[in-house]
Amino acid sequence: MNRRVAIFPGSFDPFTKGHEDIVLRGLELFDEIIVAIGHNVQKNVRYFEIEKMVGYIEKTFVDQPNVSVMVYNELTADLAKKHKANFLLRGLRNTTDFEYENSIAQVNRYLNAELESVFLITSPQFAAISSSIIREVHRYNGNIGDFLPYQID
Repeated sequence: MNRRVAIFPGSFDPFTKGHEDIVLRGLELFDEIIVAIGHNVQKNVRYFEIEKMVGYIEKTFVDQPNVSVMVYNELTADLAKKHKANFLLRGLRNTTDFEYENSIAQVNRYLNAELESVFLITSPQFAAISSSIIREVHRYNGNIGDFLPYQID
């Protein structure tokens, strides 16, 4: 039997309750999910340190042995091949997300014909949460605790 392995790629700067929700719902579809923190060339500077974010995400899923976290700096399609993942898991909050994710899915499919993108619609209570908004609130000392599944050190 082939294991259904999904890569959940993103910059996760920070990883939000919306991201957590996608992973938890994805576990009903996949045997294993790899949360893959990528280096986005369009976002040259991270707000939250990548090593700390790995720790926060690992702590979030400490009771889920079929969720792992890694950092990568290559094409997502190549990462999927290396880890024998045939699925990319992505969350969609709105039509803007769909337009962006659709283009990426098409290119990933071109680069790796075995790779299928699976989109989950964000749960309504998380639809307004975005990492960029959370960064802005945090930058000005606002409380972001309700948006994250972990406590910032």
